[in-house]
Amino acid sequence: MSYLSLKYLHILSMVLLFGTGLGSAFYKWMADRSGNLAHIAVMNRHVVLADWLFTTPTVIFQPISGLWMVYLLHYPLTTPWIMLSLVLYALAGACWLPVVWLQIQMRRLSEHALATQTELPTLYWRYARYWFWLGVPAFIAMILIVLLMVFKFTGGV
Repeated sequence: MSYLSLKYLHILSMVLLFGTGLGSAFYKWMADRSGNLAHIAVMNRHVVLADWLFTTPTVIFQPISGLWMVYLLHYPLTTPWIMLSLVLYALAGACWLPVVWLQIQMRRLSEHALATQTELPTLYWRYARYWFWLGVPAFIAMILIVLLMVFKFTGGV
């Protein structure tokens, strides 16, 4: 595969990863704020599905394609912007893994509440807070990775 084809796929994958994450977070957060149990349950189901269909493949593809481009360009892994990108990606991943588990638990809790016509338990809202706050450093890390990808620097202008 040519470098430009790989770069195109890498950028497309990044857009899908970032867009799906941001879109899912927005719609789930808005559903939770609505208080509408049916809406919350459906949105939790869709967020989990979006993670499996879009986020998981791109999470896998991003480091593969990025490292492949590094190899093709003969950049050392010790290049500061590459090292920092990898550290930030690991940080985002360390936040994302518990988020996936939390989303599955919130889906289960909301579907149970809907089926039994009961309120969402306190545990649901605790998980929602953890989910939100784990998303903050992951989102910031992804913004910084895109910055590093585009400008290929670690500081200064």
